[in-house]
Amino acid sequence: MKTTTFLAAAMLSAMTAGATGLPVYLDETRPMEERVEDALSRMTLKEKVAMCHAEGKFASPGVARLGIPDLWMSDGPHGVRAEINWNDWGYSGRTNDSITAFPALTALAATWNPTLSEAYGNALAEEALYREKDVMLGPGVNIYRTPLNGRNFEYMGEDPYLAGELVVPYIQGMQKNGVAACVKHYALNNQEQWRGHINVELSDRALNEIYLPAFKRAVEDGKSWSIMGAYNQVRGQHACHNELLLNKILKDDWGFDGVVITDWGGAHDTKEAALYGLDLEMGSYTNGLTSESAFTTDDYYLANPYLRMLESGEVPMSTVDDKVRRLLRLNFRTAMNRNKPFGSVATPEHYAVCEAIGDEAIVLLKNAPATPKGQPLLPIDPAKYSKILVVGENATRNLMAGGGSSELKPKDIVSPLDGLKALYGDKVEYTRGYTSGRPMYGHADVIPASVEDSLRAEAVKMAREAGLVIFVGGLNKNHFQDCEGGDRLEYALPFGQPRLIEELRAANPNIVAVILSGNAVEMPWAKDIPAILQAWYLGSMAGKSIANVISGNVNPSGKLPFSFPVRLEDNAAHHFGTISYPGDSIKQEYLEDILVGYRWHDTKKIPALYPFGHGLSYTTFEYGKPTLSAKTLSPEGTLTVSIPVRNTGMRQGKETVQLYVGDEKASVVRPLKELKHFSKIDLAPGAEQTVTFTVTPDDLKFYDPTTASWVAEPGKFKLYIGSSSTDIRATAPFTLQ
Repeated sequence: MKTTTFLAAAMLSAMTAGATGLPVYLDETRPMEERVEDALSRMTLKEKVAMCHAEGKFASPGVARLGIPDLWMSDGPHGVRAEINWNDWGYSGRTNDSITAFPALTALAATWNPTLSEAYGNALAEEALYREKDVMLGPGVNIYRTPLNGRNFEYMGEDPYLAGELVVPYIQGMQKNGVAACVKHYALNNQEQWRGHINVELSDRALNEIYLPAFKRAVEDGKSWSIMGAYNQVRGQHACHNELLLNKILKDDWGFDGVVITDWGGAHDTKEAALYGLDLEMGSYTNGLTSESAFTTDDYYLANPYLRMLESGEVPMSTVDDKVRRLLRLNFRTAMNRNKPFGSVATPEHYAVCEAIGDEAIVLLKNAPATPKGQPLLPIDPAKYSKILVVGENATRNLMAGGGSSELKPKDIVSPLDGLKALYGDKVEYTRGYTSGRPMYGHADVIPASVEDSLRAEAVKMAREAGLVIFVGGLNKNHFQDCEGGDRLEYALPFGQPRLIEELRAANPNIVAVILSGNAVEMPWAKDIPAILQAWYLGSMAGKSIANVISGNVNPSGKLPFSFPVRLEDNAAHHFGTISYPGDSIKQEYLEDILVGYRWHDTKKIPALYPFGHGLSYTTFEYGKPTLSAKTLSPEGTLTVSIPVRNTGMRQGKETVQLYVGDEKASVVRPLKELKHFSKIDLAPGAEQTVTFTVTPDDLKFYDPTTASWVAEPGKFKLYIGSSSTDIRATAPFTLQ
C-alpha cells in the first residue's frame, strides 16, 4: 500500500536523525492541528509550493522526504473513473479498473431518500478505496436553472433544501471511509456554454437563498473535506480564485477547514490564486476534457510563478502556509489515515445499492388507460400480451459512455432490454427505432434522413403486430445532450424521437414511454401516451430497476427533483431572453432572481407539464386533517404540524410527504411557497402513519442584503402539505409573532 511505503520512508528518516518514536505529524493519537503544525515546520518553501499544484492529471505531490504521500483523485460523482494517463486525457487501457456505475445524481435526488444517499456515498467510497483514491470529485449540487444545461444530470435538482438534505448523508457515507468528498462546482456553474469565462451577475438574495444553501450544508453539516471551484466568473472574478466566494463566504463565514481545488483549467492568475482562496491547482492550460499544452506542471500559476512571488515578497508567506495547512489536513484525513478499510469493487452489495436507488428513483409521470374503459396500462399484466415490442436505442445503449468527466467503465451492465427479457422471456422483441451516433465530445454525428426513416418504418410496422409497445428513448451522453462541455441545442427529444413516438402511438395504443435522461424534455406527445416513466441514468443495474417498476414488482415512489416546463420559454431563465440565458458570451444576468423552478411556476401562475415533487404510484394515498401544536410561533420557538396519511389502495407503497411554507404578506418579493421539510414513508394497504414536522423561524426567513442577515418578518404564514408542489392536500395558517 502506498501509505505504508511512505510511512517506512518517514520512519527511516526519523531513525537516521536519531529520533525515538514517531514524529508528531505521524502520530495519529495526537490532535490534528498539532500534527499539521509539526509537518509544516519541517517543510521547505519549495516543498510547500509543490503541494499546491498537480504533478499529473489526477495526482498532487506529498513530501516524500517526510513520508507524506501524494494525493490521488478520481472523477465522479457516479463511480470511479477508469484510469487516465499520467499527463494526457487518454485512457491507460488497464484491465483492472472496471467498477460499479451508480445512478446519476438526478436519479438519487428523485428518490427523496437521505438513507439511500448515505448508502450511495458509502458504496462509492468503498470502490474508491479499492482503487486507492483519496479524493472523489463529487457530488455536485449546482442548482438546476435551465433544462438545456448539459451537466444537470450530475446535480441534485432545482431546490436548495432538497439538494442539501441529500448531499449531507452522501458526504458522511463517503468520508467515514477515509475518502474525501469534493463538492462541486462552487458556484453558479449552471450552464456549460462559455463555462470557462462567462461572468454571472445576480442579486445577493438569489445567491444566498438559491445557489449557496446546498454548498453551505455540505460544509457545515456534511463537513466536506474539499470543494471544487467552478469555471465561470462571478461578479467579475473567476470562481476558482474569488475573494467573495472563497475567502469571505466559504472560509470566513462558514469556517471551511478543507481544501479548495480548481476544476481542471480553472485557474487564471497567480496573484489572485495566491490571495483569493485557492489551495490546489489541478490541470491548468486545458479545457478540462481534451486539450493539452506544452506547459509542464512547474509552469502552473501556483508553481514556479508562485514561488517567485513568495521569494520576492510580492505575496505574503502566510498565503502558502494556509494552503499547506489545509492540504496536510486533507492528507492526514485520507492518504495518511491508517485506520481506513481496504475497500471493494463491483460487489453484490454495491449492485444491491445501485438497484435500490434505481427502484426509488424512477418517476411514474403518467398512468392512464390505453382505451376509455380500460385499466391503467401499468404495471404490465403479461397474461394480456403474447408479444411485447421494445423500441429505442436507449434500451441497449451503454449510457455510461460519454458525458465528459463522469464517463464510466462498468464491469457489468443490465440494459433495459436485458431486464425486460429476464422477466418476459421470448415475448420480448426488439427494434432500434432511431440512432444517435457515437459518444463524442465537441461535436455529434449527423444521422442521414434515410437512416432515420428506415429505422422508424420498421419499428412502426412491428408495433402494429405487437400487443404492447415499450419505447425506451430520451437523451444520452453525446455532445449537445447530457454532456459536459456543451449545452443542449433544443428542448425537444433528438434524433426524430417525437415523430417516432407519435407514429408508434398511432400504430398501437398500448404504449409505455420510458425516458432516460438527466434533464427535462419537451413532451408535446404526452397527451396521447397512456403511460410515461422518467427513468434517468440508473447505472449498472438500470435494466433491473426499470423491469421492477414496469412489472409492478416494485411500486414506483420517485418524485421529480425539478419541474418539466411545457415549453422552454415557460422556464424562468429563458423567459427574460438571451441576456439571462445563455448570456451575451461575456456576461449573463439571473433576471429571474429567486424565482427558480417551481418558485417561478407557482408565483407567476405558469403551469408546468410535470411539477416539482410530482410522482405517481400504483396505490393511492389519502391525507387527513393537519394538526398544529399552536397557531402562533414566537421568534425563538417552534411549532409542530402533524398529518395522518393512509394507503387507500391495494398495494404497499412509499409516499413522500412534502411541507412547503408561504409568506402571506412580505415587504419583498417572495415565492408563493418553498419546500422546507419532507418525509418518505412506507405503508402497507390500509395502513396509516402520522407524519410530524417541526417548523422554526429559520424556515420563514429570507436574506436581507441591506443588513447581510436572514430575516423573518412577523405576520401571517401558511403551511402547504402535499404530494407535489401543486398536489397540495392540506393547508394550515399560523402567525409569526
